[in-house]
Amino acid sequence: MFVSDFRKEFYEVVQSQRVLLFVASDVDALCAYKILQALFQCDHVQYTLVPVSGWQELETAFLEHKEQFRYFILINCGANVDLLDILQPDEDTIFFVCDTHRPVNVINVYNNTQIKLLIKQDDDLEVPAYEDIFRDEEEDEEHSGNDSDGSEPSEKRTRLEEEIVEQTMRRRQRREWEARSGSESESVAAALEKSSRLFPGPVSDRTALRSPRRDILFDYEQYEYHGTSSAMVMFELAWMLSKDLNDMLWWAIVGLTDQWVQDKITQMKYVTDVGVLQRHVSRHNHRNEDGENTLSVDCTRISFEYDLRLALYQHWSLHDSLCNTSYTAARFKLWSVHGQKRLQEFLADMGLPLKQVKQKFQAMDISLKENLREMIEESANKFGMKDMRMQTFSIHFGFKHKFLASDVVFATMSLMESPEKDGSGTDHFIQALDSLSRSNLDKLYHGLELAKKQLRATQQTIASCLCTNLVISQGPFLYCSLMEGTPDVMLFSRPASLSLLSKHLLKSFVCSTKNRRCKLLPLVMAAPLSVEHGTVTVVGIPPETDSSDRKNFFGRAFEKAAESTSSRMLHNHFDLSVIELKAEDRSKFLDALVSLLS
Repeated sequence: MFVSDFRKEFYEVVQSQRVLLFVASDVDALCAYKILQALFQCDHVQYTLVPVSGWQELETAFLEHKEQFRYFILINCGANVDLLDILQPDEDTIFFVCDTHRPVNVINVYNNTQIKLLIKQDDDLEVPAYEDIFRDEEEDEEHSGNDSDGSEPSEKRTRLEEEIVEQTMRRRQRREWEARSGSESESVAAALEKSSRLFPGPVSDRTALRSPRRDILFDYEQYEYHGTSSAMVMFELAWMLSKDLNDMLWWAIVGLTDQWVQDKITQMKYVTDVGVLQRHVSRHNHRNEDGENTLSVDCTRISFEYDLRLALYQHWSLHDSLCNTSYTAARFKLWSVHGQKRLQEFLADMGLPLKQVKQKFQAMDISLKENLREMIEESANKFGMKDMRMQTFSIHFGFKHKFLASDVVFATMSLMESPEKDGSGTDHFIQALDSLSRSNLDKLYHGLELAKKQLRATQQTIASCLCTNLVISQGPFLYCSLMEGTPDVMLFSRPASLSLLSKHLLKSFVCSTKNRRCKLLPLVMAAPLSVEHGTVTVVGIPPETDSSDRKNFFGRAFEKAAESTSSRMLHNHFDLSVIELKAEDRSKFLDALVSLLS
């Protein structure tokens, strides 16, 4: 069920309890956790943090801790699947779910006892009505007649809830019996079976769904998309509690910017949410002229900016930033000789000496830096780049350190997805978490260096794919596969990195191709995951159009294609459009996907 009063129904409930937090491995989830952590520290709430990168880790961690906790908080995981079916919790276990993944699973929406959804109701959720999904066959017969006796909705609900509980108990008993009978080690086959249990498709086994209801559920569940940032939801809770601080506001800004950088939300949604946060920024960073209540010069200051859409340019050279930002690289077509010439013409049009452009931004002449934004925007308009500036925020730590929100997103993401072998996924998660604290600026700067490597590798891989014609049309979608041995291929074995590469590659392909039909196609991309196990990561990206609503239909399509061909697929990631697939099953899987989408 949706929580309407976050203070009473969530915070005051957990305030006196010991709680366990499952936090997904993405920047928005980290920011939401940082805000909640600050609130818990204010009120001395006992909590345990468990980072989870996929469904298997979530299940394993829950089994380890379920005896010690009654209250669980899930951040950016859990809303889009039937949690009770996956985790099989005790009847007194309560889950609070703050998740941006949409659509929200209908079982979670209509469970009033164990699932509490910390999701903004003003998001465009479009959840089907209870009566449209959970009608039993007798009632269907009644409705098919000319007149109905109008049975009470409450009775209907109670009867169906009893059915749900009864079937859940049966499944639990069957699982206990299987455990006693001795099948222990979980092979790849068992993992794949678990994957099919996680995503049983639109038709739930709990209630026999007849055609109209199946259609309703299919329409509701077929597209995957993202709602309001979890960090923003947590900041609003802090504001309601009158405990919001500048640091919390900054984490909310970084959470929103993460959604924009990763193309998870529309431009309209981003601008709307920026407007909400801008009011909070004005409130927290107001400087009075009278000398009283003014901010100290060495404290944290957040300001609204209308800044350049260039990645890390204040911590890099302007030339490197122009070459490695997806927006400019795609518009100039920098993978070609003609594109490199256009970049030189662009710099000449601005009147910037190459010596200045190729040195660190911090070392550029102050006279050039003062009007740089206006100069770049004016020249960008001449070269057809109308969106060279964007609404964003920056933070100052004293005089020396200034970061844009996107800088922090890139740095934190690179630390979390780091391919370095010197630590586990949890170590990388903790490093990324530390980089969000102003007391650990050295880690943030380390993250910026990793982000530069990642951005360079991304643009080099895109250039390689386009120049060697690796992006091919399969009919209903484009397909690209990175081969084992490709330079920097291990940087893209992680889901977020591969998704970002795919989105940037699709943008560049749309700018480079002359085929109008191909410009409107989605992209499926594969990259090697594990040579030992012979697996690849596959992601699906929706079409790149100005009017795109960022809704992704590949989650359900992947599931159906694997099911029809018995491909060994693991749906382990929280985004349904990211899967792990056995390399030898790839060709039959793609054939099934083509016929399904044709």
